[in-house]
Amino acid sequence: MKSAHFILAFCLLALASPLANASDPSPLQDFCVAINDPKDGVFVNGKFCKDPKLAKAEDFYYSGLNIPRNTSNPVGSTVTPVNVAQIPGFNTLGISLVRIDYAPNGGLNPPHTHPRATEILVVVEGTLYVGFVTSNTDNRLIAKVLFPGDVFVFPIGLIHFQFNVGKTKAVAFAGLSSQNPGVITIANAVFGPNPSINPDILVKAFQLDKNVVKKLQSKFWWANN
Repeated sequence: MKSAHFILAFCLLALASPLANASDPSPLQDFCVAINDPKDGVFVNGKFCKDPKLAKAEDFYYSGLNIPRNTSNPVGSTVTPVNVAQIPGFNTLGISLVRIDYAPNGGLNPPHTHPRATEILVVVEGTLYVGFVTSNTDNRLIAKVLFPGDVFVFPIGLIHFQFNVGKTKAVAFAGLSSQNPGVITIANAVFGPNPSINPDILVKAFQLDKNVVKKLQSKFWWANN
């Protein structure tokens, strides 16, 4: 009997595992337009849902991704997100979008990770060197130079980057498999959190001189999104 229970439990876990691995839960209705006011709403996936009968075209609409963004900042790039915060109709649908503008001669979307989403990027202008690093213990760099029309995928949770190796500006668009993919920029998270990480921890982790660590912690770490 115990053996039968174990087999049943194992089968249930096996059936549940695809759901556990999914980035966002699957919706149980056509849509769930997010609202901030809980009145006359239902709480689903981190947001209150508007009554479907009150949904309108504007709930599923965003304008402005054709507009170039200012890249005059320390990293030379700007990310324009279009997620559930911009399109409330994204709520529960498990997708979002970004436009990324890169300055000429070295505009960088710094090494970062999306904890809740896989990313698929398409270059529409310029030349980008892109890549991601596999998890421990291999830590293998998988990278490629992309040109307009090229597509590259960054698996969920892995550190990745894009770097403009051209002499002109570059533009890319990326789709992400979450309504709220999140972003952790590595340098900002390690050297710029508030409060700061104990320098002794970073000295040992990065095998750096303590003065170097303190200098890095004193810098302003730019967020390009």
